This record gives sequence, C-alpha cells and structure tokens, in this order.
Amino acid sequence: MIIKDKHTLKPLYKLLNRVTRTLPENLQRVAEKASENVWEGIDCLSCANCCKTMTPTYTNTDINRIAAFLKISANEMKKLWLRKERGTNKWVNKSKPCQFLDLQTNLCTVYKVRPADCAGFPHLTRKNFINYIHVHRQNLNECPATFKMIERMNELADELTVS
Repeated sequence: MIIKDKHTLKPLYKLLNRVTRTLPENLQRVAEKASENVWEGIDCLSCANCCKTMTPTYTNTDINRIAAFLKISANEMKKLWLRKERGTNKWVNKSKPCQFLDLQTNLCTVYKVRPADCAGFPHLTRKNFINYIHVHRQNLNECPATFKMIERMNELADELTVS
C-alpha cells in the first residue's frame, strides 16, 4: 500500500511540520499513544515497500556480520552491492529493490543477520519521536505502519500541548 493521494497526505505532512516548529511538551506521549496497535491489519510481507523503495544504512558491524553469513569478505560485499552515500560516510545499497529481497516471496534472504536499520524499521517510537520526524516524513508515503501512526497522531492533535 503506497499512499499517493496528496489530499490524504497533506494534513499529515502539515502536522509533522507543525510539531517540528512548536515542539509540544507531550509529543513523545502522544506518539506512543498513536502507535498503540498500529501493526494490526498490516502484513509486511504483502508490502515490502521498505525493501523495494528504500535502502538501509549499513554500519561496519552490519557489513561484517552479513558478509560472514554470506561467506564473502566485507570488501567483496561493498564492491558487489554497496556505495557510500553522497556527502556522508554512510554505506547504502547501490540499487533498489534491496539485493537481499526475494521478490517472489518478499522475504529477506539475510533476515537473521539483517542490518540494524532494517531490524528497527520503521522506527516509530523506539527513539525520541522528535529526533526521527525527518524519517517519519520520508516513510509516510511508503510504510503503512508509519502512515497509520501519523494519521492517528493527527486525530490526537488536540492533545498536543505547547508551553
């Protein structure tokens, strides 16, 4: 499910912009409330948009772990599938969809050793919400769970308090 309707997305982007500017004191609590039961009715294997349209950031630990699992060197893994992200020192996939995604089943072929970024995706409330607003903004159109959480936050907007 990719949300393409700009009329549906516009108020959600507007909410994210507003909370970034005003920083409500109870933002984390409202985000946690909005994320309750967000996974109900969502089947990641029927979607896999994250693996099809985005790339994780690979740490050196991720690269070493995955390379060992694949029985190749870390340098070989980098050469085959990764590149340095422009303007950063971060390793990302050279192409999309992810080379580890089985497109027939939407299963990750390195799931047991997948990058930490994948394991934590979509980072709903695992970290302080304000520090991940840019991530939620990016994921809003691609991830049904992110969409559902931000949509619920929008419904709870009256509960956001600014001092």
